[in-house]
Amino acid sequence: MTSARRKAAETMALTDVVVEVLDARCPEASSNPMIRELRLARQRPCLRLLNKADLADPVATKAWLEFYNKQPGVKAVAISCKKPGDAAKVPSLCQGLAPHRNDGVKPLRIMIMGIPNVGKSTLLNALVKKRVAAVGDEPAVTKQQQRIDLGPCLTLVDTPGLMWPKIEHDTDGYMLAASHAIGTNAVMEEEVATFLAGLLLEHYADRISARYGFPVAGVDAVGVIEGIAKKRGCLIRGRGGEFDIEKASLILLTDYRGGALGRISLETPETRAAMLAAAATPQSC
Repeated sequence: MTSARRKAAETMALTDVVVEVLDARCPEASSNPMIRELRLARQRPCLRLLNKADLADPVATKAWLEFYNKQPGVKAVAISCKKPGDAAKVPSLCQGLAPHRNDGVKPLRIMIMGIPNVGKSTLLNALVKKRVAAVGDEPAVTKQQQRIDLGPCLTLVDTPGLMWPKIEHDTDGYMLAASHAIGTNAVMEEEVATFLAGLLLEHYADRISARYGFPVAGVDAVGVIEGIAKKRGCLIRGRGGEFDIEKASLILLTDYRGGALGRISLETPETRAAMLAAAATPQSC
């Protein structure tokens, strides 16, 4: 982590605009605080891309865009890096944040940053219009920085996904694991699925019924997982009909990650503020 931070700081010193790729379903949870610290230290403007917007709740995404676009030196847009038209907007947006690099002499230098599996390499491939970076629905596909010159006026640097040493809030860890930014070995899938089920019950209960075909009135998060197991026939052989909770949990997580449950966001500016306020409140004995 120390080496990655030092390398990122060295590259940022030679960068005009930082492009931070976020997961639109959980923008703040998927934002590495180190990136903000480094760019503020260097006073670099930031283009925040809320990627995978096609999987996120559009109402929540609109609220996040309003939230970020009030911050100085920040421009935020919602995109899907898999759509070439969306990715094509990035250079001009960066140019607007660095007008001093619009003289046709010095190239605009863009640094693409973000945590694992938010779509940085997909964005790079779309900008270059060919496969120059490995992509995959797994964390930590990109292993090292790579620089690409797109003609005399634009230079890109793609960086490996950087996680911070310790996730301060458990909720963030669960959101990242649910969205596949943290590998499956890092957090037990059953715990993550239970967290996700609880959030869905609170904000998207109708999606559960529509997808899995059972009513959710009076059902808790564990009951959702058990209901999925029952409906999908997830049983452990030789256990007398005992539910295979692990398999049912994976079904829920896969459906969320792939968009089968519809467009869902795990946090909004309001829920984020409430979570931080609760975390800051001293707990009574």
